Amino acid sequence: MALATPASHGASTAASLTTELTGSKRDVRGRAVEAVLLATLALSLLILVALVVNLVQRAWPVLSGRLGDFLSSGLDASNAAEAGVWQAIRGTLTLAVIVAIVSFPLGIACAVFLEEYAGKSFFARLIRINVRNLAGVPSIVYGILGLTIFVKFADGITGGRTVISGGLALAVLVLPVVIITASEALRAVPQSIREGAYGVGATKWETVRSHVLPSAAPGILTGTVLALSRAAGEAAPLLLVGGITGLLRTGDQGLWEQITKGGFTSMPVAIFSYARQTGADFQAVTGAASLILLILVVLINALAIWLRNRFEKRW
Repeated sequence: MALATPASHGASTAASLTTELTGSKRDVRGRAVEAVLLATLALSLLILVALVVNLVQRAWPVLSGRLGDFLSSGLDASNAAEAGVWQAIRGTLTLAVIVAIVSFPLGIACAVFLEEYAGKSFFARLIRINVRNLAGVPSIVYGILGLTIFVKFADGITGGRTVISGGLALAVLVLPVVIITASEALRAVPQSIREGAYGVGATKWETVRSHVLPSAAPGILTGTVLALSRAAGEAAPLLLVGGITGLLRTGDQGLWEQITKGGFTSMPVAIFSYARQTGADFQAVTGAASLILLILVVLINALAIWLRNRFEKRW
């Protein structure tokens, strides 16, 4: 005879309690909602697959014929046979570095202040409301802001229509997103972590630095990387700030001269430039550039997922 265990009694009790609460009736509404959600998911995936397949078909002449040359050639909107995306890839990476240097420290510092120091004061509530509103402002507005401040007003510092101005405009664009995601990550840290640090005599800053921030690091990293992927896909601010859409020549300029004085471009700007041209050749070039940008964004999102799974803590 099998021995009775607390686990078996607990399982039977839970099952009987569930049966008593739900009765013998089937959860028809729950099943219907689940079916609708699954159908919506399947439809979304179907649309995504159709778009990717169409994009690959458009880009296939370039991918199969001159992929290496396309990846190593510069921006040229006048000749589809010589058009490439190397300058756009390099510009996108340069912009990403500027965005990371500017927006990540500012956004995380602002989130730490709002969640750990400001509390529930009127000033903190006002800042939170404004940050959430700024996260929904169209990107073209940030482009106008960048043109006014970074290109015209601070041209002595940024050099005018340079990659620095473009990076600062994108940094301002994603700053509210960084603040919101970092705040949510800090808010998710259990209060017991803070109380334990206070209990052994740690100060406020020691608690935040050594306990709260390390515990919130997975969520903060995920949010900041996703904000970076959004910045990599924006074109409107860069077009206003001075992104090159025609022929970009750097000559014998060094890297520092290109950053502070020369023109710049990025993957979204290059796609916009090629999409304005007519002809099947430029359609293939546009499709290939779009596919490369899609792969770049997917890689950035995969990095965010890996960071979340690598450093995630389960309480």
